[in-house]
Amino acid sequence: MEIDELGDWSRTHCSSEITPELHEKEVVLLGWVRDIRDLGAIRFIILQDREGTVQVTIPREGVNKDVMKKVDTLQRQYSIGVKGVVKKTKLTPRGIEIIPSEIRILAVPKLPLPLDVTGRVPAEIDVRLDSRALDLCRDESRAIFRIQHVVLEATRSFLSDQGFIEVHTPRIIASATEGGAALFPVEYFDQKAFLAQSPQLYKEQLVVGFEKVFEIGPFFRAEESHTRHHISEFISMDIEQAFATSEDVMCVLEKLVQCICKAVSEKCQGELKILNHHVEVPKIPFKRFTYDEVIEELKKEKIPIPWGQDISTPALRKLGKIHPYYYFITDWPTESKPFYIKPREDNPKISEGFDFMWKWIELASGGTRVHSKELLVKRLKEQGLNPESFKHHLKAFDYGMPPHAGWAIGLERLVMALTGKKNIREVVLFPRDRFRLTP
Repeated sequence: MEIDELGDWSRTHCSSEITPELHEKEVVLLGWVRDIRDLGAIRFIILQDREGTVQVTIPREGVNKDVMKKVDTLQRQYSIGVKGVVKKTKLTPRGIEIIPSEIRILAVPKLPLPLDVTGRVPAEIDVRLDSRALDLCRDESRAIFRIQHVVLEATRSFLSDQGFIEVHTPRIIASATEGGAALFPVEYFDQKAFLAQSPQLYKEQLVVGFEKVFEIGPFFRAEESHTRHHISEFISMDIEQAFATSEDVMCVLEKLVQCICKAVSEKCQGELKILNHHVEVPKIPFKRFTYDEVIEELKKEKIPIPWGQDISTPALRKLGKIHPYYYFITDWPTESKPFYIKPREDNPKISEGFDFMWKWIELASGGTRVHSKELLVKRLKEQGLNPESFKHHLKAFDYGMPPHAGWAIGLERLVMALTGKKNIREVVLFPRDRFRLTP
């Protein structure tokens, strides 16, 4: 089949911009054939672009032979250009259609397609992920990532308005950020290096000069867990704030989440309708429960948690039924938190760390940081870490490290909450996990 060049054509309108007010105006549309209906004397093409769809109507007796010849060859997912006239009509939901004067075929797909972009024939998620570029043409998939875009837009705007400056820290590091074995080693010339688990140590150092910083970017954890809530490459949204406590940054977090929910509910009504999901704007402050209060609640539900231990997934699911909303769990045992989380002055066995929850899913963790070099060295040793491996980080504590606090929230898990999706792979463009490295 002969493929046309785009030539001197340039899009005049996106599909969403075609309105009855453009009646009798000539337009140029560019996109893909979403669907075709043939009624004999008349044919309909549903043209899809990044903004949605519009109907192109081709009466056999009302268009030239070249247009009809090309229409006869079209199938789903052909990339085409359409030049035509907008017509008012009462026969389409939007009250408009396009009568084409010329069609250019710009790309021809290989048929049969691996999945149905109309969504009428459902496909398993692995089938969809194997053909992700095509899957992202589906309305539902595009709705998810339009919502994600609004989340990122609202986050950057909110934090900038709060006086935070956006930073970018290294992804190739010499030692573990938070200890543990969940690291990806990389070849770095003649040295041993790892992919960063988080920007934690760098963002702490940056508060010496900038006081309030945030970062949005990819990080990596060699997760052995293969669940619907774990991936190996994820987007973390982090802040760090000088002269602040855990309560200060919890207030920033709950205001941010409220701002995000407001933005999504106002700007993404169409996307939420496609997903059949509703986003409420939560009232703040969010409820705060101490670790002790939570394990006491679980004890009453006959789910005992030995003090000091993490809360298991079954226990968290029970908590989600008790608290089906956003909330904080505070005052975690110090031994269960990373070395940089500050122990409380009045009871060092309890930390100033917190987790931020949506029902039973942990969305974020944070807390007041240790800003005493001596205490930080002590905490490193308590967790079996060698202070020598952190010597460059410890240097920053010789330059007037102020009291500071911060948190990190997982973008993908937050988007799951905002879209109603149950599998984190749905909200990642090209997910990476223990079993998936392509596409």
